[in-house]
Amino acid sequence: MTSLSQTASAPPKELRTIIVTGASSGIGAYCARALKAEGWRVFATARQPADIAALEADGIEAFYLDYREAGSIETLVASVLERTGGRLDALFNNGAYAQPGAVEDLPVAALREQFEANVFGWHDLTRRIVPVMRRQGHGRLVHCSSILGLAPLRFRGAYSASKHAIEGLMLCMHQELEGSSIHVSLIEPGPVRSKIASNGLAWFLKNIDHEKSVHRLAYEAQLERLRAGGSTSRLKPGPEVVHAALRHALLSRRPRPHYVVTVPARIGVILKRILPASMLYRLLAKRA
Repeated sequence: MTSLSQTASAPPKELRTIIVTGASSGIGAYCARALKAEGWRVFATARQPADIAALEADGIEAFYLDYREAGSIETLVASVLERTGGRLDALFNNGAYAQPGAVEDLPVAALREQFEANVFGWHDLTRRIVPVMRRQGHGRLVHCSSILGLAPLRFRGAYSASKHAIEGLMLCMHQELEGSSIHVSLIEPGPVRSKIASNGLAWFLKNIDHEKSVHRLAYEAQLERLRAGGSTSRLKPGPEVVHAALRHALLSRRPRPHYVVTVPARIGVILKRILPASMLYRLLAKRA
């Protein structure tokens, strides 16, 4: 198989433009800065003023965005297009959060909010960008999904459901944009160093009545992991592995529909193909 570095071409002389969402930390922060260093004009988003200021301090044009607020999506698109003269080469949907908790313990309101941030907001932003790309005759739409959008794990029902939804929604768009020179790609990382696990602790405590749950003992172990920021960070690769896939999706003449990133994610995909479903889910339950 051809490596990502072998098939990605160098950036062109003209300055390419991209929106990178969820750039306050982790994958988004790394990719925004790496793309700028490679010659892209990056429009990055975050929710907190301090994170926006940090991006601006590094010479990145930064904006407020909360996917749950339609007005912020509309303002972002209008502001970016005003600065670019109505064009945009690429969109990297990345901003998201993970709501932990067993499905039976998950309030409907919490699931709804998870979808507002992880699905409906992505859909809204993407729909606003597609007409821009159609007018200019080209574009790249890249979505940071997750291996949990392909192989779910227990206690990640809300997040897994949101990523399954993104997979289905954007793969349909991939087919619908065939022949338009607008390419759609999904990056499916496994464990990567980021704050998504530690940030999930607040959502767990807000929405899950863990002390009254039949899963209370299992939750105690999960709480230990969440308070520690997830599984041991030194065992996880950094966000540069996602950047490598993103760069290929943005620059290759033939970007892939799927980029499965990290060894655990690749193993998960292989096991899903070769194992009987009942055996696969028993194995995954032990992993969670």
